[in-house]
Amino acid sequence: MLLTRIKGPRDLDRLSPEELDQLAAEIRSFLVDAVSKTGGHLGPNLGVVELTIALHRVFDSPKDKVLFDTGHQAYVHKLLTGRQDFGGLRTKGGLSGYPSRAESDHDVIENSHASTVLGWADGLAKANEVLGREDHHVAAVIGDGALTGGMAWEALNNIAAAKDRPLVIVVNDNERSYGPTIGGLANHLATLRTTDGYERFLARGKDLLERTPVVGRPLYETLHGAKKGLKDFIAPQGMFEDLGLKYIGPIDGHDIDALESALQRAKRFSGPVIVHCLTQKGRGYEPAVQDEADRFHAVGVIHPDTGLPVTTDAASWTSVFADEMVKLGRERKDIVAITAAMLQPVGLKRFADAYPDRIFDVGIAEQHGATSAAGLATGGAHPVFAVYATFLNRAFDQVLMDVALHKCGVTFVLDRAGVTGTDGASHNGMWDMSIMQVVPGLRLAAPRDAEQLRAQLREAVEVKDAPTVVRYSKGVVGPAVPAVGRIGGMDVLRTPAPEVTRPDVLIVSVGALAPMCLEIADLLDKQGISSTVVDPRWVKPVDEALAPLADGHRVVVTVEDNGRTGGVGAAVSQALRDAGVDVPLRDFGIPQRFLDHASRKEVMAEIGLTAPDIARQVTGLVAKLDGRYENEPAATVD
Repeated sequence: MLLTRIKGPRDLDRLSPEELDQLAAEIRSFLVDAVSKTGGHLGPNLGVVELTIALHRVFDSPKDKVLFDTGHQAYVHKLLTGRQDFGGLRTKGGLSGYPSRAESDHDVIENSHASTVLGWADGLAKANEVLGREDHHVAAVIGDGALTGGMAWEALNNIAAAKDRPLVIVVNDNERSYGPTIGGLANHLATLRTTDGYERFLARGKDLLERTPVVGRPLYETLHGAKKGLKDFIAPQGMFEDLGLKYIGPIDGHDIDALESALQRAKRFSGPVIVHCLTQKGRGYEPAVQDEADRFHAVGVIHPDTGLPVTTDAASWTSVFADEMVKLGRERKDIVAITAAMLQPVGLKRFADAYPDRIFDVGIAEQHGATSAAGLATGGAHPVFAVYATFLNRAFDQVLMDVALHKCGVTFVLDRAGVTGTDGASHNGMWDMSIMQVVPGLRLAAPRDAEQLRAQLREAVEVKDAPTVVRYSKGVVGPAVPAVGRIGGMDVLRTPAPEVTRPDVLIVSVGALAPMCLEIADLLDKQGISSTVVDPRWVKPVDEALAPLADGHRVVVTVEDNGRTGGVGAAVSQALRDAGVDVPLRDFGIPQRFLDHASRKEVMAEIGLTAPDIARQVTGLVAKLDGRYENEPAATVD
């Protein structure tokens, strides 16, 4: 196999055109076989095989910086830079599903949030200029979907300002992000895709006009002199050129020779150049090509021949939300939904099918989505903006100043909250409950099971004068966790034995960690430590009934799937201090550090967010209160 002979990008230089085509075919076969076993981003990588080969033949990485926006399309890049062991892809100790500086000097950007690559490229090109590195180049690959993000256009505005600063921008135009790309830019690029090039038009016109007596040749010269205007009329790439960016394309993104020619021309140019490449997401794998939803953007473990899942998952948190949204849409005509280019992943496809006039896909533009939601609410609708928890970080200012300040009834639904695991540091939704704590008037719900998700979503959309947030985990929703009572607005999940007059520990359970908290209570009980377990349901604001309840216990423990700094534990601690309740409190959550990719279970074990770990520490705390020393054998947990 040719692929096994590729140890680095310069090994590509020795291959003939026929061998390059063979290599492309081998890479596609490798990707289908490898990713079907582990899961991962399949469709995007199948679409950039030839483009990545051409990039690494033209540019000299790592001296030249080859950058990938979002990074989910970097598997081919990994293969060509010496990383061909995909057996542990996205698992602990294996290859990351995104570029990783720890893996290779060829990787530059680890942040897998979209629309950032042009900002990085601008900075790297400026560094080359400042330090006099004329033999260094920067090539940034950005999808047409990522170009819908505002950051991309802020960067283009700055890039275009330096006419003599070399920088190559490769637009990987496959008409999609997760799903089909939407918006005015998408329509513009579609025009470029479907219009014959002006050169062919001029060639046909020249042939015709030169056969026309007397006026033919002068008329052709006039037309050719009006090249720019005619070019805009026939293939309106003028949008880029009017910004001051040289434009090359559209180029067949699966023709290595054409790609190399275009990239070489761009590389030689002394200023910023856009190379517009047309690619097909999922290319070469029929199940992906036939998948209209997202062309196998991301898959679990699948059968490589059919593309069908090997196992069928139980109901997910996302599917529970999806079903309830359809019901809400049927009951209330004012309910509308917003997605940031992730209709399918966040569960809004069913709503869109049922109510196509009430769904708004804003593209990869969370900031705009939040402010647009404020406008919708002001206009009398109730928008539900469904987004991954990690991506709401990008719209914080809009949540604060546009939605909350104006007391707009907008519901933010956060999917993939807490530790998500396999997608790595930038995808863990571990900041939302900390960030949102500082927003005045905002109310935040963390459902513990499917029933509570349905109930709390309905409670959220009833709020008309403030933003509400409903957040839940990734993956399969667990079994129902019934309440045994209610105190204030909090559900009581477990009470101590009736004869206990002052229980030892109050466990405040946040969201999907309820089963873990009940397990902690069981482990404490085996040590003779009594406990009460409550689910606040709405963790912001802190329920007024919590302080007097805490005052009746010896220790308060909070357990949350969120960063410890500024999270629910911190809010509970402040509420107890404000109420004059002087009870020891221990908060358990995610440490404020970037977590390497691994399964959710492995990450939780690594950070000590498990029932045995927490029970062991709480047992030691109670032992101290009892006057026993930590090194005595009494405080043990099986």
